[in-house]
Amino acid sequence: MVKVLGSVAILLIVLARTVLSYDRPGTRKNLVIHPSNEDDPTSPDQVHISLVGPDKMRISWITQSSIMPSVVYGTVSGKYESSANGTSSSYHYLLIYRSGQINDVVIGPLKPNTVYYYKCGGPNSTQEFSFRTPPSEFPIKFAVSGDLGTTEWTKSTLEHISKWDHDVFILPGDLSYANAYQPVWDTFGRLVQPLASQRPWMVTHGNHELEKIPILHHHPFTAYNQRWRMPFEESGSTSNLYYSFNVYGVHIIMLGSYTDFEPGSEQYQWLENNLKKIDRKTTPWVVAVVHAPWYNSNEAHQGEKESVKMKESMETLLYKARVDLVFAGHVHAYERFSRVYQDKFDKCGPVYINIGDGGNLEGLARKYKDPNPEISLYREANFGHGQLVVENATHAHWEWQRNDDEVSVQKDSVWLTSLLADSSFKI
Repeated sequence: MVKVLGSVAILLIVLARTVLSYDRPGTRKNLVIHPSNEDDPTSPDQVHISLVGPDKMRISWITQSSIMPSVVYGTVSGKYESSANGTSSSYHYLLIYRSGQINDVVIGPLKPNTVYYYKCGGPNSTQEFSFRTPPSEFPIKFAVSGDLGTTEWTKSTLEHISKWDHDVFILPGDLSYANAYQPVWDTFGRLVQPLASQRPWMVTHGNHELEKIPILHHHPFTAYNQRWRMPFEESGSTSNLYYSFNVYGVHIIMLGSYTDFEPGSEQYQWLENNLKKIDRKTTPWVVAVVHAPWYNSNEAHQGEKESVKMKESMETLLYKARVDLVFAGHVHAYERFSRVYQDKFDKCGPVYINIGDGGNLEGLARKYKDPNPEISLYREANFGHGQLVVENATHAHWEWQRNDDEVSVQKDSVWLTSLLADSSFKI
């Protein structure tokens, strides 16, 4: 956002659906990344993968010309024993932008903890990619960071994450910060491709994905829904804006802060049913992800409907289901809370972690409330990422790594015990 001094008015960015009243120093310049092979319009661009069900993977990429959306793959480099075809689409935004062909192909069944080599567009494609499927036993490793953007800080965060051997990446909303300027989505796809083509990226939306402009563009989430298709159908959801998935031993619920969440809404009813179907013998850990945080002692984003009203609607559902952990973004800083319910410490409540510190162009939210609430155990305004290692059915280790230029520095860590492990809790 832009803060203008004196008598000049504040520029309101409708897409963000919020007005910011704090300074955000420490920004770094936005990157612009062009296609690596501009001479070949069929060359795969912006490749990323995501989980589909227990043993499949969605391969997504963009080409500048029309192709048959197909993927060849196998467990030996250069030898592709399997193939699959998929679907393609494209979209217009206003009258000035048309995307390339967006290709989606689901491959599988796949073996757990196995490296697969693949080519997008068939065996004649010039570039080979590879990914590793998550294991079917503990430990399971998740990298977590929200509010990424396309800045030099974003690049630094991604480089730090790439050095940690994780299984799945979780992004709690605000991906590209395109803010309606669609070429930024293309830069974002190219920036994350080195990681997102090797490990599944599971994302939810934030306010910067709305991109709805009165009169000019009526439909929200156009680019997000086209470019980042998640496995919502597999969890019984009717919308790409909220869904759930399993990774061995962990059930993860990706909620939508900027779609209807009131009691009686489709998302609310879906969440109720989803929580009832969880088998804690199969997935002893339950994690939820939102964009707008329900607990937040930073001065930024206080009192917003997407935080306050969504918490009023859904906090009790998560509490009664004994959700272990809730990740959020939106606030450009890091904060970890104790187990909380209705604003107080509660040993039966989830641990809340705000991690909207991926590196976006708006900078950091540096001002916190004083005094520090008792339920807030650690808070720091810096860019970084989180590492969650689910060691077994009862214990997990969380740590937050702060970006310090070229070095990733551990600043916060804690051992977590699953609520299932306490026999006094009724689940």
